[in-house]
Amino acid sequence: MQTIKLNNGIEMPILGYGVFQVSPQECERCVLDALSVGYRLIDTAQAYYNEEGVGNAIVKSEVPRSELFLTTKVWVTNAGEDKCARSIDESLRKLRTDYIDLLLIHQPFGDYPGTWRAMEKAVKTGKVRAIGLSNFYPDRFVDLAEYAEIKPAVNQLKTNVFSQQWDAEAEMIPYGTRMMAWAPLAQGNVDLQSDSRMTALAEKYQKTVQQIALRYLIQRDIIAIPKSAHLQRMEQNLDIFDFTLTPDDMAEIRLLDRPADFNSSHRNPNLVKFLLNYDKQFNPDANR
Repeated sequence: MQTIKLNNGIEMPILGYGVFQVSPQECERCVLDALSVGYRLIDTAQAYYNEEGVGNAIVKSEVPRSELFLTTKVWVTNAGEDKCARSIDESLRKLRTDYIDLLLIHQPFGDYPGTWRAMEKAVKTGKVRAIGLSNFYPDRFVDLAEYAEIKPAVNQLKTNVFSQQWDAEAEMIPYGTRMMAWAPLAQGNVDLQSDSRMTALAEKYQKTVQQIALRYLIQRDIIAIPKSAHLQRMEQNLDIFDFTLTPDDMAEIRLLDRPADFNSSHRNPNLVKFLLNYDKQFNPDANR
């Protein structure tokens, strides 16, 4: 597996398996399948409610812990120094591990400076190897990165051929922060499958459009975590290291970038309210 070096020197797989919207009941099987076909980076989160499934799969797989790279994320209801510290211990318990390879702040809301302080302490005590952010747009990213003692290793953003995040990437470069793509396959957007540029490239390389989309990200040194519940698709998503897109191919795909949709933007107050109350649909006692 190709790796990428983070700003603290740690090597991280550039392609992994994401478990967003994988049910707790299905998560263990899906992660076992992913590990069986060669994935070593597994991305989960407290708010996915499937950390235990990931942990169970890791133990059952018998893949040495040293070969795995586990990412999880601190949710808004655990924001703040004390709550975050407790939630890290809970994530470690659920994941059945002594350390987390990469820990992210999931959303740029609540007391995220306090959350970051707790995460820095977790690095110093050996509970976490690297820390970073998720969904931090350039303004909030710089706000945190400027005062942070430990600079963010990663910023995970919605990144795919239709949402290429060039402006965000430019702000991350001075801090050595790597971009990590969630929704790297555009969350099943039918335009991906039907776009003439993508289908032409798929035919050219005898690959699927999904493989072309992932290869584009990898060649930009963007970490990608595609999700699938199907073993064959897991294998296909992993099979992108035997070809290289040309500079002209890369330029063609860049033309697919679209303006950000405000409705799904973290600057949309309605989305912010939804995220702040997200936990309550699973945990009625959240924030009490």
